[in-house]
Amino acid sequence: MVGAVRLLRRSSDTAKVDEPAPAQGPADTVRVGGKGRPTPKRREAEAKRRGPAPPPPRTQREAARLARANRPDKAEQRRQSAERRERMAAGDDKYLMPRDRGPVKAYIRDVVDSRPHLMGLFMPLAVIVVLSVVLPFPGLQQYLSLFSLIALVTMIGEGILLGLTTTRKARAKFPDAQIGGLATGWYTFTRASQLRKLRIPKPRVQRGANP
Repeated sequence: MVGAVRLLRRSSDTAKVDEPAPAQGPADTVRVGGKGRPTPKRREAEAKRRGPAPPPPRTQREAARLARANRPDKAEQRRQSAERRERMAAGDDKYLMPRDRGPVKAYIRDVVDSRPHLMGLFMPLAVIVVLSVVLPFPGLQQYLSLFSLIALVTMIGEGILLGLTTTRKARAKFPDAQIGGLATGWYTFTRASQLRKLRIPKPRVQRGANP
């Protein structure tokens, strides 16, 4: 009886020893919930959606062909350029140069455009000066040189007076703005020295107005 009990106990111990241990995965295995694969990154998903990238050009001819294919349409370029010029001429701040932007500069342009100026003849005067040098008539050259000198001095005096007046008006209308006298005077002079039809932005006030 005792021998039979010992035999049964030895059989159960042997079974426990021979029972295989449960398999364990590697320690660094990360369990991904339910899908069995890691979630792809957004950049990888977008690249997969767009498809494989085209191969780079192998020759200069292929590079030129690819550049022509990616070049914008010329008609569209002309349309955009025309629209940009129209917006600039209309005084749209988004399309103006930095020196022309802002309500202060718009007001200065209105003050200059509201009356005629002798400085508007600066470009024709430059032509007269060139003629006075080129023409082979000493007497005519003398008169043209004298006229050009008088006109130039008058324009400079008018420009200084206009710059001072415009600066005073701009400071009175925009008391919180930083308005420099020298910068305003130069901007006024360059605006007034251009022909009215060639000014950009286009004048938005008529002559005789009181801006």
